[in-house]
Amino acid sequence: MNTLKYKGFIGSVAFSETDGVFFGKIEGIDGLVNFEGESVTELTNSFHEAVEDYLAYCEEEGIEPHKSYSG
Repeated sequence: MNTLKYKGFIGSVAFSETDGVFFGKIEGIDGLVNFEGESVTELTNSFHEAVEDYLAYCEEEGIEPHKSYSG
């Protein structure tokens, strides 16, 4: 599986040939946080933004963010 990493979080990466976009989700958290982009740069920026939004949400709600795990 292809992945991205940012601030201890792991994002899965896939490509939709039909839609012509890369897409993924943050792995290992309670909840579903998706991101997408039409290029690798756009996908990476979208992933970073998704992580930042998730962290902001957790702070607002007073909950501990769950970081992705590996292996």
